[in-house]
Amino acid sequence: MRRPVLPRRLRRPRLLIVGCGDVGQRIAGLLGSRWRVFGTARSKATADELRRLGIQPVTADLDHRRTLARAAGLAHWTLYLAPPPNTGAADPRLGHWLTAHGAAQAKRAGTSKPSPRLVYMSTTGVYGDRAGGWVSETTPVQPTTPRAKRRVDAEQQIRQAIKRGRPGGRLGRRPGRPPSLQANILRVPGIYAAERLPEERLRNGLPVAEGTGDGYTNHIHADDLARLTVLGLMRMRSGRVFNTVDQSDLTTGQWLDLVANTLGLPPPPRVPKAELAQYLTPMMLSFLSESRRIDGRRALRELRASLRWPTVEDFLKSYSARRI
Repeated sequence: MRRPVLPRRLRRPRLLIVGCGDVGQRIAGLLGSRWRVFGTARSKATADELRRLGIQPVTADLDHRRTLARAAGLAHWTLYLAPPPNTGAADPRLGHWLTAHGAAQAKRAGTSKPSPRLVYMSTTGVYGDRAGGWVSETTPVQPTTPRAKRRVDAEQQIRQAIKRGRPGGRLGRRPGRPPSLQANILRVPGIYAAERLPEERLRNGLPVAEGTGDGYTNHIHADDLARLTVLGLMRMRSGRVFNTVDQSDLTTGQWLDLVANTLGLPPPPRVPKAELAQYLTPMMLSFLSESRRIDGRRALRELRASLRWPTVEDFLKSYSARRI
């Protein structure tokens, strides 16, 4: 007896975006109608916005494990873009998700379906302060802020989930069956776009450190990050870590000067680094307390990718031309 032919909408691959904010929505736009895209939502307002963008909302709250069962079993492909909580040394939200995901996969035990794929979006903050030195994916992590320490915990959870599904792992997977999870980790720097430029900071006249106190910063355009995230999912080599950064080589002051010049605003004033606490929030200070330069060549090489905006200067020149 011939199997019934499924409607086209049911044959499309399914992607679930956990934490479907700006970057997740750009990813959904890249995939278009070829995919059936789901996005988690905690509120009706978020669900309505996702639905307007052609993304099917799924009710899920990462702080409450019982709400995750349906979402965890929806899709073969998952992008986990949600941040950890704002407090603590670990990321229980990711732990809740991986538990729910594991339970959903247990129901598939004995099937011949390929193993699910997940991309986890982390941060380059896991490297800590390197006094302006270069770091790559082989550089040991050295988190100094609570925020970065929670991300390191999350990365370790991902690695353990991969390990448990391998032959000889704690779950005792049988040889010959696909692993229970394939996953890549993306370490992301500061994200920018036309609508994500530090215009308010410049209008408020907030200073940066003068001279050698001005540390290096790293960037990626939101559209380039969306594309690299999709490629990280499609061209999966499970367990790989990728720095998703552009090729800029700028200090914070140089970056803000470029944006100010593009927007026709005064450049930020310079003050001694020790005086920044008088003007900036603790969150802003935590970002400026670290200086490092990130090597992103592995992602471009292994994911066979190129950037639309290799440097922030490339984007700002184009943006400036469009404003004229």
